[in-house]
Amino acid sequence: MKSINQWQAEEYDDQLAFVSEYGKDLISWLRPKTGEYILDLGCGTGDLTHEISLFGAEVTGMDASSDMIARAKQKFPQLEFVEADGEQFHTERAYDAVFSNAALHWMRNSQNVVDCVWHALKPGGRFVAEFGGQGNVQIIVEALEEVLARYTGINAAARNPWYFPTIGQYSRILEDRGFMVRQAYHYDRPTKLEDGKDGIVGWLTHFGDDYFKGFNPEQVKAWCREIRDIVSPKLWQADAIYADYKRLRIEAFKPNNQV
Repeated sequence: MKSINQWQAEEYDDQLAFVSEYGKDLISWLRPKTGEYILDLGCGTGDLTHEISLFGAEVTGMDASSDMIARAKQKFPQLEFVEADGEQFHTERAYDAVFSNAALHWMRNSQNVVDCVWHALKPGGRFVAEFGGQGNVQIIVEALEEVLARYTGINAAARNPWYFPTIGQYSRILEDRGFMVRQAYHYDRPTKLEDGKDGIVGWLTHFGDDYFKGFNPEQVKAWCREIRDIVSPKLWQADAIYADYKRLRIEAFKPNNQV
């Protein structure tokens, strides 16, 4: 199922800045160099595109959301940003590296994504990405689908927009395409949601569009509060809800003898 999530760029920057903040550490795997051409796939509002550019690389940010791209251009007018679908994009330029943070789990057709990345890279180019891995936000998803099924009778799981693979599953896709996987790491990353117990409500209303499409906003708010009450005993730590994030970080190379 193609995600229908409608991104609100200003709200994203104001309430979900942790996405880019955590992603800064991924740049240490990318190791950008002066003069390299790098594609930031799923760039959001451009914060990590900008961070990469500070190393002297020429960076292009790409995102499927027109709202995100408009915001990125406003924030960083000196950088290049393009609107394109990560599952079916083509680049005229061959890149030294493709970088992606917190975006690939929104692209369920992983085979198409990997094919596009392959064609965007120079021989010897590298692909560095981090995204949701197996079990990511599982406690939240189970509560969300339980509440929706109870009040609507729909098969809520069929609306799940995310793809959370294991190391083996994603490495296989890369290797079948011809990539050499150099390193892959699956880890727990409990993530603090601001605004106390209501932090989960904001998270759900921002990321849960695919689940809530077609329902009354007041209904959705009530359901989100009920989901909050279900997950709080499991995810509350000291002063906030910590979402049960599990991340997959991967580095792969296109061999020098491939075109």
